[in-house]
Amino acid sequence: MIVLSLQSGTSADGIDVAVVEIETVAGSTSSGTGTGAPSLRLTPLHHDTVDWEPALRARILSVAAGEALDAGAWTRLTTELGRAFAEAAARGIREAGATPELIVSHGQTVHHWVEDGHARGTLQLGEPAWIAERTGVPVLSDVRMADIAAGGEGAPLMAFFDRLWLGGEARTSGRAIATVNLGGIANVQLVTADGSVVAFDTGPGNCLIDAVVDRSSAGAQAYDEGGRLAAAGRVHEGLLATLLAHPYFAAPAPKSTGRETFDLGVVDAAVAATFDDRGWSDAADALPVADLVATLTELTARSVVDALAEAEPAALICSGGGALNPVLLARIAEHATARGIAVESSAARGLDPAFKESLMFALLGYFSLHGLPVELGAEPAGARVLGRFSPGPAPLELPAPLDGVASVAIEHRTIEHRTIEHRTDEHRTNGGATP
Repeated sequence: MIVLSLQSGTSADGIDVAVVEIETVAGSTSSGTGTGAPSLRLTPLHHDTVDWEPALRARILSVAAGEALDAGAWTRLTTELGRAFAEAAARGIREAGATPELIVSHGQTVHHWVEDGHARGTLQLGEPAWIAERTGVPVLSDVRMADIAAGGEGAPLMAFFDRLWLGGEARTSGRAIATVNLGGIANVQLVTADGSVVAFDTGPGNCLIDAVVDRSSAGAQAYDEGGRLAAAGRVHEGLLATLLAHPYFAAPAPKSTGRETFDLGVVDAAVAATFDDRGWSDAADALPVADLVATLTELTARSVVDALAEAEPAALICSGGGALNPVLLARIAEHATARGIAVESSAARGLDPAFKESLMFALLGYFSLHGLPVELGAEPAGARVLGRFSPGPAPLELPAPLDGVASVAIEHRTIEHRTIEHRTDEHRTNGGATP
């Protein structure tokens, strides 16, 4: 079957669109797994990123930072985001030349509620009915809350993907394999030698770096492109120590976090604490922006590798937007290598680092459509079928449920990755007509 996935991460860089073919591997049900479950092959057919309209992105980031809205403003925002996701999906279908049987829309996270060390709720905006109506394809959305209601963290969702992708390799080698997704928030997945997975958010990935760059450039730059600022700066060890003293880093796993915990206020408070004898309360006064970005890049690298220190995995596979930052990747590699952990990009395994999450969401949609519960933690007791469906114009017809999936392989296919600028004339509805 063909699945289209949509997602915009905590950095709100744009809408990632992927069209993925998911097939059962011939003869895989008799592969000796003992379950009779099939193995799947995922083949990317198309992917691109559609930029948010700048004013809309600014509203997303303001809300995520705690801006108060009335009921009308919330309604308008989730509607506008839903229509933007709908147009991105329609464009993806046209350009892929393939009509999906299912669309999975993660939506735009604006808040992840954590209290007493555990997730209590999460909010993703982008009304899925607009997507279903625009494309005529059923939509799966709200994919985190079932896990939270069952006592989980609702994150990282990547845990179930890596269990299927890397579990066999870890069992065969007898060594754990770790992955890290370097989005706005960084999350690690540790696939152990018995094939089980421990997964949690380690803390900031790109979010603090992006926020500082955006503020220092008055919105002209959204991120540290190519790691140039970090490369030009020097790490301030005193500020780094203050940042690493944040209580989240010492909290036990499993745990999850978001922009509501790691924002510019954290940076400015750390600066004030580090330079209080000089009366500086603002990062811009205390350090050159290059030094601040270098320090925040080091914070991400250190916190990721420190989180894996006791596990001693054989390898750490990096993906997400941060994996395209050569300075961040080099800092992670230096710290990890010192602990005997080999570091590689997911690209070395045929998986575009910028679109690993997109493949994961497509697979999650396949699971939910086939009635398969998803395990995010090491224990299966909390496994749930995730998400809710918006059928669209036609009745929703579900296929026969599956008993399970044994493993997942990625079919490597070179696809040009494009970033599409927002075009204001495309925010429209089309009465469910096929794009």
